Amino acid sequence: MTPGEPLIRWDWIARNLDAIGQRIAEHVVLTGIAVGIGLLISFALSIWIVRQPRWYGPVTWVTGILYTIPSLALFALLIPFTGLSLLTAEIGLIGYTLLILIRNIVSGIQSVPADVREAALGMGYTQRQVLWQVELPLALAVIIAGVRIATVTTIGLTTVTALIGQGGLGYFILEGIQRFFSTPLIVGAVLSVTLAILVDGALVLVQRWLTPWTSARS
Repeated sequence: MTPGEPLIRWDWIARNLDAIGQRIAEHVVLTGIAVGIGLLISFALSIWIVRQPRWYGPVTWVTGILYTIPSLALFALLIPFTGLSLLTAEIGLIGYTLLILIRNIVSGIQSVPADVREAALGMGYTQRQVLWQVELPLALAVIIAGVRIATVTTIGLTTVTALIGQGGLGYFILEGIQRFFSTPLIVGAVLSVTLAILVDGALVLVQRWLTPWTSARS
């Protein structure tokens, strides 16, 4: 950025609207894949943990280690095996969702009162029916809260994937740093924050729609 140059060049933004739209779409796709696959893996592990509680400690220990590894260090470890690829980006992003999602899913299911489970079993429900028709609906608010945290966190982390050539809004941040040009840097940062706020707000609406009893109780 040269002296006297404006902080934001609106003409640059006007010329690059198509590219901005493309990077937003890439960011959404990268985030959606990570959270979607992370939720599937976390759900399977959480159900296993609920049935085998002794595994809660080891599973959260492993996922906790993944969560604490800096994103750049994790990508550097993966690149020799998976290259500068979408797979590298998604392995890292998925790994960061697991601890958050597993904790919330397990906590949500375990928060269901024991007498509710016993009543369902007494009515002839099978263990599978209790899980799907009783425990998960009652745990849904806690589970969605975990999805919200994981999604917002992933939106932020996805900006780093630009360093391995996977685009997203981090592309503009990287471009701005490399060219000492503030406009794309600000565009990438502001849109990342805006996207996180909008997605979080949408998930709040989904939560209220799926769990109307929590709103009524509040």
